[in-house]
Amino acid sequence: MTAIKHALQRDIFTPNDERLLSIVNVCKAGKKKKNCFLCATVTTERPVQVKMVKVKKSDKGDFYKRQIAWALRDLAVVDAKDAIKENPEFDLHFEKIYKWVASSTAEKNAFISCIWKLNQRYLRKKIDFVNVSSQLLEELPKVTEESVPSGENQSVTGGDEEVVDVYQELNAREEQDIEIMMEGCECAISNAEAFAERLSRELQVLDGANIQSIMASEKQVNILMKLLDEALKEVDQIELKLSSYEEMLQSVKEQMDQISESNHLIHLSNTNNVKLLSEIEFLVNHMDLAKGHIKALQEGDLASSRGIEACTNAADALLQCMNVALRPGHDMLLAVKQQQQRFSDLREHFARRLASHLNNVFVQQFTQALLQLYNRSYFLSVPGHDQSSTLAQHSVELALPNHHPFHRDLLRYAKLMEWLKSTDYGKYEGLTKNYMDYLSRLYEREIKDFFEVAKIKMTGTTKESKKFGLHGSSGKLTGSTSSLNKLSVQSSGNRRSQSSSLLDMGNMSASDLDVADRTKFDKIFEQVLSELEPLCLAEQDFISKFFKLQQHQSMPGTMTEAEDVDGGTLSRQHNAGVPLPVSSEKDMIRQMMIKIFRCIEPELNNLIALGDKIDSFNSLYMLVKMSHHVWTAQNVDPASFLSTTLGNVLVTVKRNFDKCISNQIRQMEEVKISKKSKVGILPFVAEFEEFAGLAESIFKNAERRGDLDKAYTKLIRGVFVNVEKVANESQKTPRDVVMMENFHHIFATLSRLKISCLEAEKKEAKQKYTDHLQSYVIYSLGQPLEKLNHFFEGVEARVAQGIREEEVSYQLAFNKQELRKVIKEYPGKEVKKGLDNLYKKVDKHLCEEENLLQVVWHSMQDEFIRQYKHFEGLIARCYPGSGVTMEFTIQDILDYCSSIAQSH
Repeated sequence: MTAIKHALQRDIFTPNDERLLSIVNVCKAGKKKKNCFLCATVTTERPVQVKMVKVKKSDKGDFYKRQIAWALRDLAVVDAKDAIKENPEFDLHFEKIYKWVASSTAEKNAFISCIWKLNQRYLRKKIDFVNVSSQLLEELPKVTEESVPSGENQSVTGGDEEVVDVYQELNAREEQDIEIMMEGCECAISNAEAFAERLSRELQVLDGANIQSIMASEKQVNILMKLLDEALKEVDQIELKLSSYEEMLQSVKEQMDQISESNHLIHLSNTNNVKLLSEIEFLVNHMDLAKGHIKALQEGDLASSRGIEACTNAADALLQCMNVALRPGHDMLLAVKQQQQRFSDLREHFARRLASHLNNVFVQQFTQALLQLYNRSYFLSVPGHDQSSTLAQHSVELALPNHHPFHRDLLRYAKLMEWLKSTDYGKYEGLTKNYMDYLSRLYEREIKDFFEVAKIKMTGTTKESKKFGLHGSSGKLTGSTSSLNKLSVQSSGNRRSQSSSLLDMGNMSASDLDVADRTKFDKIFEQVLSELEPLCLAEQDFISKFFKLQQHQSMPGTMTEAEDVDGGTLSRQHNAGVPLPVSSEKDMIRQMMIKIFRCIEPELNNLIALGDKIDSFNSLYMLVKMSHHVWTAQNVDPASFLSTTLGNVLVTVKRNFDKCISNQIRQMEEVKISKKSKVGILPFVAEFEEFAGLAESIFKNAERRGDLDKAYTKLIRGVFVNVEKVANESQKTPRDVVMMENFHHIFATLSRLKISCLEAEKKEAKQKYTDHLQSYVIYSLGQPLEKLNHFFEGVEARVAQGIREEEVSYQLAFNKQELRKVIKEYPGKEVKKGLDNLYKKVDKHLCEEENLLQVVWHSMQDEFIRQYKHFEGLIARCYPGSGVTMEFTIQDILDYCSSIAQSH
């Protein structure tokens, strides 16, 4: 170990100006043993730094290297594990805990002892030594000869003790004195022994001089003792005077204590008076209501703007006084109790007065609105008159009455309603119910009259109105609900006969219905929705502002209200007088709107049923308009009354639209064709074109385009299936002609309208048209040169059996003479005659409206020329050099076809 210590000192610490004091051979606890050394060192330069260094061998094992170093001041705890038993394990607590196992207990103890001495000498901070024997902290450990060699023992213990205990550095004063003394002696450096002898002689001289000086100063010491005795006597006299002064000051102290106590009581009294004044001022400032406010609450004019403003200010002041946060003990004061009772009486009195006045305002506005409504509806109820002409004569507009003046007058009381809501919720709730009762009756009258005007404008004349069941036996305009009930109870046969379908649409368009009628219906329906939408939004906004209900905020919570719409009452699960949470207030707005406008949804459904009764195609207009208004309402507030109501009505419109599509498909399936006349373009094919054209103009840029695309898909499938069905059942017209003409018409329609969702059906229609055109041409053309065709079929059969083409002419049945004989039977005159008969036959099959005759004739011409070229090719290959040719040429065929087409 001594050799290792010297080697480490030489190789590692000396180059770094450090001195190795102690060393221990260790390995990490609990891991594979990799030995290393922990070294305790001090620097040779000032200030002295004490470190602990970990040293281990290099990977090759030929030298030691410094791995990590810790400052001793960073060491917090040294844990020796066991202070009684020998245990080589110990822990060092730096920034983290390092667990070590020493090679022997003696080395561990020596190392810990060295750390303790370095801590005592160089560090102000004391390290905690845990589980360490007290002997190690007092003296050097006694290392046995068995555990450590004698030389190493001396080096580690004795040498370290000398370094730690004996070594003491000189201060600056001592260094300066030594330098001056050495400068005075020339041999101080060159001859140390001579210098030491000189210092010894000077020390002896100084010791003798000191002794002589002490002996000479005895007389002076006696004089000093006498002076000290006199000083003691003077001190005694001063103490006597101080005692007398202390007795006098004691009486003064007692008087000052009494004065101080008196001042404290005066200060305490002043403090209490200030606090009492503050409490009185607080109560006076916060619980004193001005006489002007009291007068306004008791007698203020609630009809004028100035009176309303004065009452509002007074009510706010009263609310502030009642809601003041009293301090502990205030509620026990009699004056406070009396003032609170006075405030309660004022609140009750003003709440009753305010509720009574607002009820009177509601009644006054309701009466005024009914008079206006009566004047407006008088012309609609005159017996024996045509309501449509009456509307025109008196310029009755399709518009709902404007309630803005009523709202404007009532909004002046909005702040007072907020005060009433927070102070007396029972009266606030009563006003809410009264307002809903009055408004629901008023709006029911106004909206029903509004819808009656809309229905009269839709039907146009009284005669037409009676046709759709809008008038009763008395000649007066009946209610919209009863009118639609009459419509709904009609038999299915009447409904079928009066509803417009794709089959009867053509007849109705020519007589009763036209584009102008549908446009008029569209405008009226849009005007109805445009009138209802601002009416509902304005009323909802007014309810929110007047009744102070929050309509755009939502907070988590359960719904605590339920609406009995038919009974017209609001029922709540909360106690009366307790304000609602925000979520319930929002729901209360919705349910108030349901109560007030409970007739809107039935009236809209009745109007929709009427529009569908007039013309089922009106469902297209209604679907687009209603979808747009629903989308607009949902953008404003998805949960609002308007959005919910229009959404419910939209479901009905969509159901009517689907029913319209289903009716068209059913009518297609029930179509019957005449057995005596040619089919031509089927009615539902022509009317699909009309439907698609109308739908494309209506649904342009519409939000519900997906519904139309689904309807297109259903309809076009129905058209395809039923065209094929009719074609199969046709007796007068060939199947291929029915398929060709109708699918050509469908393809032309889809190509013109450019409906993106029907691109596949357009391609399918074109393919079916092309296939059936080809099939009809082949079927109609048949074999115009029948014998010649049979002859060459035999030639092709021989070739198929393996006979070479140029050897076919040697067959007896197919020699050149037989070929000439067959060709002579088809002169040009006979060919032209056959083509003329074929043209007449095709003209008889095809309809004029689709104008496909020339297309079919041209296809037949091409097919005939193809057969001619086929025969010419067989003659050239099988009868080479025979000189046999047909008695007519391709040019002759072209001339025949052109001449026939022009002649007809």
